[in-house]
Amino acid sequence: MRIENENTAEASRAEARRAQIRAAAAECFRQHGFHGTSIARISQEAGMSPGHIYHYFENKEAIIADIVAEDLKRLLEMTAGWRAAADVKSAMVECAVQGVAENLDPGIAALQLEIVAEAARNPHIADIVRAADQQCRRSLTETLRALRLADGRADDEARIAGMVETLAAMFEGLRVRVVRNPDLDGEAVARTFRGVILHLLSEP
Repeated sequence: MRIENENTAEASRAEARRAQIRAAAAECFRQHGFHGTSIARISQEAGMSPGHIYHYFENKEAIIADIVAEDLKRLLEMTAGWRAAADVKSAMVECAVQGVAENLDPGIAALQLEIVAEAARNPHIADIVRAADQQCRRSLTETLRALRLADGRADDEARIAGMVETLAAMFEGLRVRVVRNPDLDGEAVARTFRGVILHLLSEP
């Protein structure tokens, strides 16, 4: 039992360190971009030695992979929560408000856009981003298919895929809009999103 407790405590400390490094790296990526960020800069932001960082992450790409994995975990938990809801459609529509706010957050937008920009240049990062996106699309597809079947609509795969891509484009596009128009009315956008999503989920 003592060894088990010690192992649990060590795992908790390791995860806390990884989270600390993730947060520091995310801030550096936001401020300086992927190529403008070095392990030395991340170590300074995190308040730990470069050697300590290398103990947990092989390189910057490994840190991005970890950031993407954490984001994916959150999204998968969210879609699983929708499927478990008594009213799946209402759960998805109401979640739109939170989704709009998150994607319009300048810090979140800057980090996500930097990761996508690096994916456009770096095949390894592209593989990481695309693999996560595939898992997220698969989970959202499962959710939409169940929702539509419950409403008596047996859509083909192309129809469901189109709905998934439309929803993804709506929310991901907000990250670009907040850069182009930082003064946009987030509440007005959220109200419109709720209506659009409800229509999309309910269309015949």
